[in-house]
Amino acid sequence: MRTRWFLLFLGFISWSLGAVDGSISPTEKKSKKGKPIKEEDNVLVLKKSNFDQALNESKFLLVEFYIALSGPSQSLAAEFAKAAEQFKNEAVDIRFGKVDVADQKDLKKEFNIQEYPTLKFFVDGDRKKPIDCKGVRDAASFVTWVKRRIGSSSVLINSTEQAKAFIASEDLAVIGFFKRLQGGAAEVFYDSAREVPELPFGVTASKEVFANFGVREDMVIIFQKGKPIHNEASEEGKLNKVELIRLIKTFTMDLVIEYNLETSVKIFDVPVESHIVLFMPKNSDAFNEAYENYSSVAPEFRGKIMFILVDTDETRNGRVIEYFRVTEVEVPAVQILNLTNDARYKMPAEEVSPENLRTFCQNYLEGKAKQHWSSEEIQEGWDKKPVKVLVAKNFDKVAFNKKNHVFVMFHAPWSHNCQKLFPVWEELGKMYESRKNVVIAKVDYTANEILLINLERYPFFRLFPAGSTTEVIPYKGEYTLDAFAKFLEEQIEARKKDSSKAKKEKSVEEELNTAQKEEL
Repeated sequence: MRTRWFLLFLGFISWSLGAVDGSISPTEKKSKKGKPIKEEDNVLVLKKSNFDQALNESKFLLVEFYIALSGPSQSLAAEFAKAAEQFKNEAVDIRFGKVDVADQKDLKKEFNIQEYPTLKFFVDGDRKKPIDCKGVRDAASFVTWVKRRIGSSSVLINSTEQAKAFIASEDLAVIGFFKRLQGGAAEVFYDSAREVPELPFGVTASKEVFANFGVREDMVIIFQKGKPIHNEASEEGKLNKVELIRLIKTFTMDLVIEYNLETSVKIFDVPVESHIVLFMPKNSDAFNEAYENYSSVAPEFRGKIMFILVDTDETRNGRVIEYFRVTEVEVPAVQILNLTNDARYKMPAEEVSPENLRTFCQNYLEGKAKQHWSSEEIQEGWDKKPVKVLVAKNFDKVAFNKKNHVFVMFHAPWSHNCQKLFPVWEELGKMYESRKNVVIAKVDYTANEILLINLERYPFFRLFPAGSTTEVIPYKGEYTLDAFAKFLEEQIEARKKDSSKAKKEKSVEEELNTAQKEEL
């Protein structure tokens, strides 16, 4: 489950990256059947009308589903094209294609495309069971990923000399030691290798190689610069694929990853669902000691919790800091985010010491940590003015009050658009001040934890209609006094009609029940 934290990363990249070079000159592919399929930089331009044709003409087809204006889609395009060119030059039956889902909505729906870009691999023209290609970002990794899908995923190692040459050839390398190279843990290892194209994978059943590395049982060893840095034993001949991939992927990243343009997307390529984040200015006097303490604990939780640093002095990190609702007086601050349920946990201790960090992480993993909810204090006289001032502590009580229609402005203190609209919102408050069942309110969304979905740029507006404790209606109109009032009146009138209809239906039902009882 992707979270707003992930969407924030995508927004960061979209904001930071410019458009890709638009000087690509399209060529035409001479296909075996039907009309030639248009190409751009060796990548087939696919649509609903030619998708089947592309599948029929390519034994292997890797397709990128993208949105042209998406930053991540733009950053991937050049690398995708490089890999496509390499396969085309090698004259193998592997082609790359792309689908603009903003234009091809039928294909987007068919393949359930939720994120951009999404890559899917089609084999033998089968459009029913494509293979997801995740976490691949550069041309070399695309080439490796595809080759491992259609051939062997691991190099067979038969001698000590070969093993030493293999682990010395790359900074990081993985070798699976298995007494039997088919079935069981070995197959899990092969499947894992297909999902981690960034690293070379080797496999051996050689007694000589086992003895040289001191291995007695089935085991996976990760090597860095020719030396073993981690081993994962196969218990009772079994390995967990998800856990193995997660563990191996963590070694492709630094133990502590600083959040920035280059790392933002890569962080989500590592399938670790828990992120611990240190918020601190790098130029502060206390930074070196705090960072050293933070880094010292990271190895103990490798594969379980990803350690991230956010420099609070970096202006481009403003949205991230806002998302976690970290204030200047709290820095240095440490929080854990669970990507699965979007829950946040705040380290109760202020000092960034190894002991405090270790205890915080252990309590989180054991389910003992308390979820953190941010809220400002309720202001004195918050309900005395035309526009009521809400905070997280009183939001639900006011917004989900069945008796009232509550129209709320969600704002950010730094937003110029919000500041311009405050006078208009005050006028709306005065307009409805005498209406007993209508509440005009505002809340600083950057300082108060309120669970909402489908958020927009600040300011955004939601109506919480009377008669419901769950319904939320987004406002999509113009930001003018007349438009706000018209929307509110239309919603109130619609509720009246619904209520009247419900009462009539209830009355008819009661009359029928009475008549049936009388007949009996």
